[in-house]
Amino acid sequence: MSSKKPRFITLDLIRKRAEHNQSQVNNLQEIALHQEELLSIGPVLPKACGSTLRILLLQNNVIRTFNPNEMKYFKVLEYLNLALNNIQLITDIDRFAPHADGQYLECLRKLDLTLNFIPILHLKSSLLALSHLRSLQELFLLGNPCLDPKRGGWSCKEKARLYVTALIPQLQYFDGEEITKAERIRAKQRIDSLEIELEQLCNLYRKSQDYQQLLEAQEHH
Repeated sequence: MSSKKPRFITLDLIRKRAEHNQSQVNNLQEIALHQEELLSIGPVLPKACGSTLRILLLQNNVIRTFNPNEMKYFKVLEYLNLALNNIQLITDIDRFAPHADGQYLECLRKLDLTLNFIPILHLKSSLLALSHLRSLQELFLLGNPCLDPKRGGWSCKEKARLYVTALIPQLQYFDGEEITKAERIRAKQRIDSLEIELEQLCNLYRKSQDYQQLLEAQEHH
């Protein structure tokens, strides 16, 4: 990571990264804004090209969370890459209810959250938020603490997959692997026991040093 001061997306940055589109932003369908130390998506990008943008690559920044006020203008977005950011919680997406202009992020099919910082404590609320994205078919959570037993996460990959499948039934792929019909059946059958195990993991996490660090990080933001 460079020493540049963290910032938001500006119109000049969009035009610079839209050279493949002759720097035109009003009909832009794809843009890569990685390694810019962005703290947030901000209001400029969605208002400038939210009605046409289909692919948004934001990996390797310092984005901490989703903001529904930033995402609501993305009408046709299909793929959002937020890998290698600082996201700890998927929040407020459950506010993306149908409204006068249609449903927020109604076309989003693929979401990459690889190597972020979502802890086991925030897994359920994050998945429930994502469950409202009715077109979501592919989700990547690989490398998050919630899936790492050394950081308080699930110790069993199968149980994690079943839990994600149960809470986001529209998913077709999780961490690059297709969700089978048999897994969907097991997810429904085992959801109660998985919820109990998740709560136990959360209780253990609350006693850990990682939880104290999470609280300190939230206090500073």
